[in-house]
Amino acid sequence: MRIFHIAERSRWEAAKVAGAYAWSTLDRTLEQEGFIHASREDQWEGVRERYYADVRQPLLLLEIDTDRLTSPWSEDPVGDETYPHIHGPLNPAAVVGVRPLPSTAEPTESFFRIFVGEVLFRMVAAIVIMAAAVAVSVVVHAQTGSAAAALGALAGTVVIGTVVAALVYRRRP
Repeated sequence: MRIFHIAERSRWEAAKVAGAYAWSTLDRTLEQEGFIHASREDQWEGVRERYYADVRQPLLLLEIDTDRLTSPWSEDPVGDETYPHIHGPLNPAAVVGVRPLPSTAEPTESFFRIFVGEVLFRMVAAIVIMAAAVAVSVVVHAQTGSAAAALGALAGTVVIGTVVAALVYRRRP
């Protein structure tokens, strides 16, 4: 029979080197739990959704051939269903398939990353607006020779640039 276990990649890699896997489930050892949680093929996706949805580290789905296990296993009632449990360390030779599971956890940004992003966006917007205003002012002064016209063009460009930057900012995700 084939049963399945969701494992953190780092713990599975360490177990292959050590010769035995002794993690029951997320952050619980075989010793703490008394057995290794497993599931049938029709159950593992539900287990992942219920217990591993927020896990960010890489996960693997281990496909285990029960005929190759060196530890006993049983199918035990859990609520209205039964689930397989391995009552001892999992020997790597019993694992006949390993599939990487893509992360379902939504990444969250830290306050620092959001803050730095906002500061950089606003600084770049301010520099672009100032550069455009100065360029327009220089062109107007060169064309008209009037300092008042150049000052008006400078002020107008700053206002228009600020409005455009505000509109762009509001459309950002």
